[in-house]
Amino acid sequence: MERLFKLKERGTTVKTECIAGMTTFFAMVYILMVNANMFADPFGDGSNPLGVSYGAIYIATAISAVAGTILAGLLANLPLAQASGMGLNAFFVYTVCIGFGLSYANALVLILIEGVSFILLTVTGLRKKIFEALPDAVRVAIPAGIGLFIALLGLQNAGIVVSNSSTCVDLASFNLLNQSWGDIMPMVVTLCTFLAIVIMSRKKVRGAVLIGILGGMALYYLLGLTVDGFYAQLNIHVVSPIQAFKEFGLQSFLKVFTDGFDFSAYAAEYGSANLVLTLVTTALAFCMVDMFDTLGTLYAACERANLLDENGEPLNMNRGMLSDAMATTVGALCGTSTVTTFSEVNAGVAAGGRTGLTSIFCGIFFFIAMFLSPIAQLIPGCATAAALMYVGLLMMASVKKIEWDNFKISVPAFLTLAVMPFTYNISYGIAFGLLSYIIISVFCGDIKKIKGSSWVIGLLFVAMLLLTH
Repeated sequence: MERLFKLKERGTTVKTECIAGMTTFFAMVYILMVNANMFADPFGDGSNPLGVSYGAIYIATAISAVAGTILAGLLANLPLAQASGMGLNAFFVYTVCIGFGLSYANALVLILIEGVSFILLTVTGLRKKIFEALPDAVRVAIPAGIGLFIALLGLQNAGIVVSNSSTCVDLASFNLLNQSWGDIMPMVVTLCTFLAIVIMSRKKVRGAVLIGILGGMALYYLLGLTVDGFYAQLNIHVVSPIQAFKEFGLQSFLKVFTDGFDFSAYAAEYGSANLVLTLVTTALAFCMVDMFDTLGTLYAACERANLLDENGEPLNMNRGMLSDAMATTVGALCGTSTVTTFSEVNAGVAAGGRTGLTSIFCGIFFFIAMFLSPIAQLIPGCATAAALMYVGLLMMASVKKIEWDNFKISVPAFLTLAVMPFTYNISYGIAFGLLSYIIISVFCGDIKKIKGSSWVIGLLFVAMLLLTH
């Protein structure tokens, strides 16, 4: 284990890696239930426009998460975890299938193309060149941008930040005169858990994040005794593993090959020209979003874990991206949307994860969850939300590296870290950061300093924004 993962070299132990893997798992296990619900019941009314069941997608999501996460550990020796990406799954279901009219199997073809393309780009080294095309002003802001994004996810998962028709976002009400204690209690649990994690971390308690999550879960169910009908209202979706695997085999596994390449129904309704345009632009959107989400998360996690080389690049970067590409391909074969590296891995990094052993443990927990869906659902979002808020706090440290008095650096950095949480998308933040850097450099007489690869990526971002959003 020492030879494979270099535990002593990176200052960690098997126990620490196990705690980190469990922490990462708890922070992102929600994807199993959320992804299954999104595919099986996208409108929440019992309709099933994609024709796949909750059980089938639950298993598909779990298998692809296990494969991607363990691949990251074995190939790259990095504390990464992968699963069907949030945002990308919504784009798959609501835009590509329901909006554009492609069938579930047709859309999987695009995911397969994306995965195979990324394998080729990674093997040839082009994917690393793409990362090198990002200017330092953008790179240094990526961890902070993802930190704000993760913190926003945590605040929303806890119900503390809510939507508002006039201001888009707002603070949830803590007023006991207007709100029931049942609505306020989860928010109190989140805040208590967050402060507990901070205090334990300050006192250098090992596994503070994991202890905080477990303590928050215990507090949530304990305070549930003070809420009328709390336990009766728990929505636990019980899935029989045998039935779920049967549905997986019939409805989603290898569906991309059996039905995916038949686009005749779409072409008959919308025309061949429209089919080609839809396929090209949709594939571009999937590729660009996944590529820069993965690059951003990979860089941020490695920067936080002090796993950057002398050039400021993540260790074993190509292998990390190869595991991501292979996981996306596995996901397409299993029947789920793009598999990508989750920002929640930073929770595991904060818990001390430094090697691929963190990923191995996380993958094992995902494998167990494949057969224990009710138990996985017992972890309340208000407990894991506190961990995400804490991780967001830690990742904001990178802002001190930004030269705020130098507009050529501060403007691209600001747009990178601001656009990510405001648009709910890591790649959009990178796009605005890179494009602003190019424009400022051109008009400030520094056009020769812009790399050729930066121009290419910039043009691809423009095409993505103009044609797909």
